[in-house]
Amino acid sequence: MRKILVVGAGQSGLQLALGLQSHGYEVTLMSNRTAEEIRSGRVMSTQCMFPIALGHERELGLNFWENEAPKITALGVSVAGPPSEDAPEGPLPRIIDWAGTLDGFAQSVDQRLKMAGWMDTFADRGGQIVIHGATVSDLDFFSRTYDLVLVSAGKGELVSMFERDASRSPYDAPQRALAVSYVTGLGYRPELPDTESVRCNLVPGVGELFVMPTLTTSGRADILFWEGIPGGPLDVFGSVQDPAEHLKLTLALMERFTPWEYARATKVELTDAGGTLSGRYAPTVRKPVGRLPSGGAVLGVADVVVANDPITGQGSNSAAKCAAAYLAAIVEHGDKEFDADWMQRTFDRYWDSAQHVTKWTNAMLGAPPEHVLNLIGAAGQLPPVADRFVNGFNDPSDFENYFFDPAKTQAYLAQVAAAAPQA
Repeated sequence: MRKILVVGAGQSGLQLALGLQSHGYEVTLMSNRTAEEIRSGRVMSTQCMFPIALGHERELGLNFWENEAPKITALGVSVAGPPSEDAPEGPLPRIIDWAGTLDGFAQSVDQRLKMAGWMDTFADRGGQIVIHGATVSDLDFFSRTYDLVLVSAGKGELVSMFERDASRSPYDAPQRALAVSYVTGLGYRPELPDTESVRCNLVPGVGELFVMPTLTTSGRADILFWEGIPGGPLDVFGSVQDPAEHLKLTLALMERFTPWEYARATKVELTDAGGTLSGRYAPTVRKPVGRLPSGGAVLGVADVVVANDPITGQGSNSAAKCAAAYLAAIVEHGDKEFDADWMQRTFDRYWDSAQHVTKWTNAMLGAPPEHVLNLIGAAGQLPPVADRFVNGFNDPSDFENYFFDPAKTQAYLAQVAAAAPQA
């Protein structure tokens, strides 16, 4: 029986560990926290998983919360206009507002709930869990007793083993300051009173507010997620330690920059004392093969090798897709050696889809060009455009067909407009 070590107990690490376990591999999982420490700790992320990623979980029988988590069927985009000359510091107006329908439902499950539950399941099925914050020297030792070491812990010393790929990493500094609040008491958007939807609110030159329903440790909740341009008016959470102050600041910024969202947030409360998070990181693609001091090789997984800004909501989706691609490659490889060439080929298999996420995400971090603004504006009058755009969150490869190139965008909009019913 082949022995595999998975370092890191996030979406990709646990999905891989459980998938390998189901195929009969002897799997050891290394985590720096126990399941209970994860369950009772602070929120670790935002997440909204779309049908393809959810399908990977379902294939492994890991969709434990599918019947409890809100089924998200729509995704909306709102754009704030410039301030009024009469009240330059007053609430911003909304100049674009529409929602598209997803072809299949999306879901969000608090990673505290999911990762703790998956860790318990891995242990119940006979998997070995080592609670230890791994170092490079640890992996150097363990690599001699395992056929394959997979590194899915995307922070700290271990990431230093993986060289930055400058050709695929246009940014060398964080492009957004991130601030998250998990809340209860949020009302529905009045135009979609019975629909679970994600809302993307764009404030040009300032940042973005994302609002999404989720399932957390105490039940249904919503996530309020600010992404602020560094140095701008949203970049104010760095020194905030008190959760109540974090939420108060979140709401004040909503009242100023997205008053249409603030209107349904006047009665919200934090889900728990661990329901806030803030930080920033530079989006980076790294080379997938990490070299140990002894010369051995380890394979980077998901965020370790492709870390995108969360502006396009792809983190957990990409992690699930990476785990699925790696699992298939490992099983197909049989009893052959997991050498560096195989590791590179396995990553390349994942990069076939990940490259589209990275290209789209990096594009969304910059000021949108005129043809993209035209596309977003047209979606408000042409429902097929809105629907296609929001389903790109499930399969970002489709953006190659109409989003990046101005000529393709113009041709697509003209085609849809010509086919639209005439008033």
